Amino acid sequence: MARQKGIIKLKGTIGDITFYKTQDGHLAREKGGIDASRIKSDPAFQRTRENGSEFGRAGKAGKILRTALRSMLLNSSDSRMVSRLTKQMVKVIQADMVSERGLRNVIDGETELLLGFEFNIRGKLGTSLYAPYTGAIDRVTGAITIAIPPFVPVNMIAAPSGTTHYKIITGGAEIDFEAETFVVETSQTAILPWDAAATVAVAHTNQLTAASTKPLFLVLGIEFYQEVNGQMYPLKNGAFNPLSLVKIDSGV
Repeated sequence: MARQKGIIKLKGTIGDITFYKTQDGHLAREKGGIDASRIKSDPAFQRTRENGSEFGRAGKAGKILRTALRSMLLNSSDSRMVSRLTKQMVKVIQADMVSERGLRNVIDGETELLLGFEFNIRGKLGTSLYAPYTGAIDRVTGAITIAIPPFVPVNMIAAPSGTTHYKIITGGAEIDFEAETFVVETSQTAILPWDAAATVAVAHTNQLTAASTKPLFLVLGIEFYQEVNGQMYPLKNGAFNPLSLVKIDSGV
């Protein structure tokens, strides 16, 4: 892989060189690789086919989770979140100790390995919210809850420059990775001032299916705002809004 320099940037293929644009700039690389038909049939590439199958399964699982949380991710994700989530989903699948290699899956893996996943690497929940909170998943009733005692915002929320207000958001998701379906419920506070006045307690309950056997996820995040002439605007289009998976119950 080589980096393109100069005024004119190329895109496409010339001879055996492919020119393309990435987040890291304009790059170029030599065409190569093994014929796809050989990879599909040659016994020497059995491991490659198995890895590819599981990688594809991880990508699909990540997409289902992202789709379920889409309303929250619109303002709380970074440009490489998809690849980071897929990478973590691969680890979930590789933790499957039941299925054969190439057939390992999320259901028999360890979804708890997603715990603490930050959907926005530019604004992590762990370095934004210092107020203590309690998250709980009640599988019997289907209640997904977050409780945050009263706190002083300027002391317990590390907000980016320009912040005048904030909002706490939570969500509960029930994901059926096999059927590719989900149930999701979200809650949010009002837009609150980021100041030195103590808040009231936050208590959110997101109600999902009672007695579900599917994996359950609890997400917690913050959205930052700036007040201008009495109007609230998402701060820098949500570039630094944190959102994280704070509790997971893998199911039975």
